Amino acid sequence: MKASTRFRGRDLIIKNFSGRTLKKYSLSQDAIENKSSGEINEQLARAMETAIDGIAIIDRSQTFIYLNPAYAQIFGYVEPRELLGKPRRMLYAPDELDRFDKRIIPDLGRTGRYRGDAVGMKKNGGLFDQEISLTSIDRGGMISVVRDVAEKKQALKDKEKLQAQFLQARKMEAVGRLAGGMAHDFNNMLGVIIGYGELVQSKLKPEDRLQADVAEMMTAARCSAEITRKLLAFARRQTVSPKVLDLNDTVEGMLRLMRRIIGEDIDFSWQPGPGLWPVKVDPCQIEQVMANLWVNARDAITGVGRITIETGNVRIDADRFGDRPDVIPGDYVVLCVRDNGCGMDEETKSHLFEPFFTTKEVGRGTGPGLATVYGIVMQKNGFIHVQSELGAGTTFRIHLQRHSGAPEKAETPKVQPIRESHGETILVVEDEVLVLNLTHAILESLGYRVLAASNPAEAERQVRDHQDRIDLLITDVVMPEMNGRDLTRRLQGLRPDLKVLYMSGYTANVIAHCDVLDTGVHFIQKPFRRDELAETVCEVLAQ
Repeated sequence: MKASTRFRGRDLIIKNFSGRTLKKYSLSQDAIENKSSGEINEQLARAMETAIDGIAIIDRSQTFIYLNPAYAQIFGYVEPRELLGKPRRMLYAPDELDRFDKRIIPDLGRTGRYRGDAVGMKKNGGLFDQEISLTSIDRGGMISVVRDVAEKKQALKDKEKLQAQFLQARKMEAVGRLAGGMAHDFNNMLGVIIGYGELVQSKLKPEDRLQADVAEMMTAARCSAEITRKLLAFARRQTVSPKVLDLNDTVEGMLRLMRRIIGEDIDFSWQPGPGLWPVKVDPCQIEQVMANLWVNARDAITGVGRITIETGNVRIDADRFGDRPDVIPGDYVVLCVRDNGCGMDEETKSHLFEPFFTTKEVGRGTGPGLATVYGIVMQKNGFIHVQSELGAGTTFRIHLQRHSGAPEKAETPKVQPIRESHGETILVVEDEVLVLNLTHAILESLGYRVLAASNPAEAERQVRDHQDRIDLLITDVVMPEMNGRDLTRRLQGLRPDLKVLYMSGYTANVIAHCDVLDTGVHFIQKPFRRDELAETVCEVLAQ
């Protein structure tokens, strides 16, 4: 039986199932004049029965004498009668009952009201968060109103998690811009140092005592260039030459070298996935990713251990990584590197991909290794999933987007002597003066006649003023006034037979809108070696 509601004159009477009056409310004259007591009674009963919040009346012995359907359902019961005559205490765990006895019920006795949070217990024993309001009624009873806020609290947690991920992404982007901007400028300067070093070496005789000094200088410059290359990869500003490839073939080509890196004490397992989808990525970048992950896994192992490398295909739907805004649903090729080393705590994982963050002792790594991996994968619109616990090892899963094309066959590089000019004239356009001067010096050392311009306007003026033939334009892609592609169109309007070689130190995705990476367009990555520039210029002029 349920409690009943009845009107007597201006009074609303609430009675329990035994007929005892629990509460009497006086209604206003307007309410009575506008509606009959029967209508009010019917509407009040409907409101109680259909309310979304759970409403219950509890007597002084803490027993349910009335509850609406919502109250029962919130606690996992089908109908109110399953709880009628049962103790309220059966709906809360011992710890929560202790809090009720020591804090909530005494507060209710003093003020007649209580509103706050509680943890309820469903019929199946599951706990859930709830908001609860208690109101004292005559003779020690109470009216209890509860609302299930488990979904609300979970939504708040999810929002906080997404906010934290967003802030982390913003932080990584800011650090990337700072590191990338500095590294790009420093890379240009290193290119100048290496370029002039090669020019000096070309002018020295093999027996000259300065050869050794210059060689040491070049070694230091190339080591520095390697560090900036890692920073550029982290910042996603590294120039790439993507190719469609089979990841299994690329990894297998590195196995011999990697086995030497990890040493004899560590067991190594290679498990290539069958029917692997192709990916489009720079093979050199894959080598960087693998080398950094291998070294990181090796350093996590003390003494004897095991490293496992796996590949496979996976289809990511919107729900699988729904809490990660950086994950785009689709088909991915997964490269997995797993070790049984020391593992990481949550604090370490939160800084994992920051440049120069390291837990290694002094002398064991420069820090940008995993930052390099992060930058390369993000540059390809992929993502990284890391699982790690202290003492339980670490697993890195690199997800690279599937490419629809067929893998390309690797070409065997041909070693050829540096080819010099036949007196051609080349116009070089570069806004970085030191790089402009270096390129001018290299081309002159190869026998070319060189015109140099530090901006597009100066380049156009030289083309208009120069009376003789100009065979080749070498232009930077990204410049303040005009990009290289637009400059080419303008200059070829004046000299239709002008051949073009583009150069840049930016990533493919940065310069893609300039159409300089299209098939048949000639491009050279900065910084370039003297022999590389010589070979590329000869190839462009020969076509």
